[in-house]
Amino acid sequence: METIKSYLDNIFINLPKTKEMERLKREIYYNMEERYNELKNSGKPENEAIGIVISEFGNIDELLEEMDISPSSKSGKYPVIDDDVAMQFISLKQKTSYLIATGVGLIFLGVTLLIFLFLLLERNLIFQFLSEDTREILPVIILFLFIVPAVALFIYSETKHEKYKFIEKGEFEISSSLRNILNSELPDINQKQSIRIIIGVSLCILSVVVLLAFSLYKPLAEFGVCVMLLMIAAAVFIFITSSSVSDSYKKLMKTGDYNPEKIKQNKVIGAIAGVIWPLAVCIFLFCGFVFNLWHICWVVFPITGILFGGFAAFYSAIKADK
Repeated sequence: METIKSYLDNIFINLPKTKEMERLKREIYYNMEERYNELKNSGKPENEAIGIVISEFGNIDELLEEMDISPSSKSGKYPVIDDDVAMQFISLKQKTSYLIATGVGLIFLGVTLLIFLFLLLERNLIFQFLSEDTREILPVIILFLFIVPAVALFIYSETKHEKYKFIEKGEFEISSSLRNILNSELPDINQKQSIRIIIGVSLCILSVVVLLAFSLYKPLAEFGVCVMLLMIAAAVFIFITSSSVSDSYKKLMKTGDYNPEKIKQNKVIGAIAGVIWPLAVCIFLFCGFVFNLWHICWVVFPITGILFGGFAAFYSAIKADK
């Protein structure tokens, strides 16, 4: 029922805040709840029941016409975008999510190769014909060969989204008919996303198990880090691609993390991310080039991730309390 309540909240968010409108909202919710319970009692799954209820609800504009409320009396301060533009945005988000996920995967692969090559160099298993200085710098060169295309993918994805900046900022409204469609489809999309998230989380947990398994045999213990990073890379790829459609739906409906208040919070967190991650890269490169700690300085990235995640959660909790 929370999905239906959220659906109604979004339908009425830009309508006049009058007693008549509140009464209408309560009546609609009561009717939808009654219909939902009928469908559940008849054996319909929850997601299917919610989809049927929302699709049977109809167009809010028809109800407004019956109440002699014209579209001009709505309180939305932004223009209503075409449904085609909204669908193009959803399609673009899905496509670029694979580009971003590929870029992140390339960085993970580059770091994994860096560690792997240094481990082989320590054991004098490769590049014995090269000088010591050349052998130490070669893995770093290979790392940057992976970083360059990754950054190119990030920049390309950003340029593709340039014309949809107003959606990212929340400076738009959508038609009630499109809102009905998105709300009816979202439960099924969320269910598919949940399955993929479970797979991704399972990979993260298994990566730790693999690392512990490698540690049982000391000659190969350090190579376990490489396998762990590859498994985490696969998990991150799943996380990024699985959330793209759901996130685009929520952005268009301005729900969840994309309501106006949350957008303000995300701007602050995004600004912090824009500082802390480049700083982590600088620390990584400084420790590598100055102190020759390439074999261990990679830990700056998971440490930064943990600290940044803690900050984001703490900041969101403080804002929620306010």
